[in-house]
Amino acid sequence: MILFEMIKGLPKSLELEQRHAAEVREMFSRIAPVYDFLNHALSLGLDVVWRRRAAKALKRTGRLRVLDVCGGTGDLAWQVHNRLPEAEVVVADFARPTLARARQKFFPRRQITFVECDALRLPFGDRSFEAVVCAFGVRNLADFDRGIEEFSRVVKADGDLVILEFMPRDRGLAYRIFTLYFRYLLPWIGRLISRHRVAYRYLPESVERFVTREQFSRLLHRKGFQVKQVRDLAFGVCTLYHARRILEELRVGKARPAGAGQPARPLVSGASPGEEGERE
Repeated sequence: MILFEMIKGLPKSLELEQRHAAEVREMFSRIAPVYDFLNHALSLGLDVVWRRRAAKALKRTGRLRVLDVCGGTGDLAWQVHNRLPEAEVVVADFARPTLARARQKFFPRRQITFVECDALRLPFGDRSFEAVVCAFGVRNLADFDRGIEEFSRVVKADGDLVILEFMPRDRGLAYRIFTLYFRYLLPWIGRLISRHRVAYRYLPESVERFVTREQFSRLLHRKGFQVKQVRDLAFGVCTLYHARRILEELRVGKARPAGAGQPARPLVSGASPGEEGERE
């Protein structure tokens, strides 16, 4: 499968990128019915705590626009909505079945919009949001360099970027124990329940081949963000990034990805039927 060939870095061609995206979309669409259950069970409920921490990193108040990229079934958007009930939250994902499940959670809250779209070609105008959030989605992008550039494009100057992600580490007993569980037991349980042969094997593979924390911080800086906080959660099992879009424009005149900034196609409008080393 292209899925595992693409993890190490940037796509070698548009064809590879499209094939990777199609496989990821198909994978998440197939496991959508059990996605939430497996997330909570396999993380022993920690994923709920991590998303709550991410939402609390948004210190702003009032009627904000917040974009949840790779929003999946809406668990992070739910935490953002609870933290900022007046905010307009847009949940963006390219797997329709997961968005359909997110819609069920939020009915009938009117501040939520669901948009089926590609994170590499976000259909929103420049500087459209006060904050962009993303939980465990950057690793799945066919080109995470371009994905971060899209985040930078749609967030307003001085706006927030909050990212939760699993990242490779080589220190800490708790992380090493978790790695054994993550690599061997989790894929077996996930495959047994989801009946998808690849999905939960892909998860530890994608983490092991993802960039390091330092590399990711440098990527954020190149794309116009100032990293305000890098926080270890659960002894480094999960990493929370909080960055701020710097005020001055960088890379003036840089071309956008094809399709970026075009009007959004809402699946549903509203919900009708200090930096390194902080840890806890």
